[in-house]
Amino acid sequence: MSKRACRFPPLPATPDASVEAAPGCRMQDGVPSRPAPASTRRLPPLVALSYFEAAARTRSFAAAARELHVTPAAISHQIKALEALLGVELFVRHHRRVSLTSAARLALPALQEGFAALADAVEQLRAHSEARNLITVCAEPMFATKWLVPRLHRFYARCPEAEVRLQASLSSVDSMRGGPAGLAEFRRAGIDLAVRFGYGSYPELEAQRLLEVSLLPVWAPEPGAEPRVEPEALLGQALLSDGTAWRSADRFGWPQWFEHAGVAVPAPLREQRFGNGLLALEAALTGQGVLLASPLLIQAELQGGKLAVACEVAMPCPFAYFAVCPPLALERPIVQSFRAWLFEEAVPCGGGGAATA
Repeated sequence: MSKRACRFPPLPATPDASVEAAPGCRMQDGVPSRPAPASTRRLPPLVALSYFEAAARTRSFAAAARELHVTPAAISHQIKALEALLGVELFVRHHRRVSLTSAARLALPALQEGFAALADAVEQLRAHSEARNLITVCAEPMFATKWLVPRLHRFYARCPEAEVRLQASLSSVDSMRGGPAGLAEFRRAGIDLAVRFGYGSYPELEAQRLLEVSLLPVWAPEPGAEPRVEPEALLGQALLSDGTAWRSADRFGWPQWFEHAGVAVPAPLREQRFGNGLLALEAALTGQGVLLASPLLIQAELQGGKLAVACEVAMPCPFAYFAVCPPLALERPIVQSFRAWLFEEAVPCGGGGAATA
């Protein structure tokens, strides 16, 4: 690095004084500039390097292909071309697996640092681009649809120049402690802020608890019938299950609710499982059974009488909603504004408060 470095001499005190370029530099518009390092002209294609990094990190062409949304054959082709260009083997091919050569192991950390530096530089450029009022937000589908979208007009009233690109994805739900949610995942998806449903432990990211969650049984009330029953009475009902509760080892579904309510379950429960909360909610609204849901997310249905609380036993959820940002994204004013607004909106729901930097 030091051999390529170009040190500029201090600028003269007077504006009309001449400026000399340091050795190895050239003048451009009266300003010394460093020439492009010769090594950049010999770099392999970035696509090939990115395929190598993913395959080396995962130790699998198939896993790298899934991550990059290409075929394993494409990964293999790019890596063979890279090996031919560099004149060195990068992987030892075994039956159904690969391992790194010593050359690849030595180069991988520096390559990953290079990609991280490149991503940081791109983020800095993006922050000063015409898209400075654009923010990409990702949230779990139920939260995005039932909590965030109905309130979004108030953010636009505050920041009329803003453009919020909202993604609803179950990738915003933790499947283990720590996510998986890291800086690399945010960069790949181009996400500025995520409302994650999980444990709250996200190394490399700025995370703050937004809302606590508890779960109550709800169902569509029958005309003239008393909506509330004792906990054990629900054993005889069709139990609707949101698959979100099964994404991690810490379950928070019907077996856990009955245990929390002090009801012995005589046999494995029969549940109708749905892939996400929105599907399960629709089943409950159409009278197909009783659903464990967060009252925070179904206020409109409860207030409108479309759903009623079946039993007052509320179970605390091991997950909560967290506002999560990459550190660089949090330097952008639009991200700061949206994050602050989120926490203000959460206050009437029993969460929120001031967002901390």
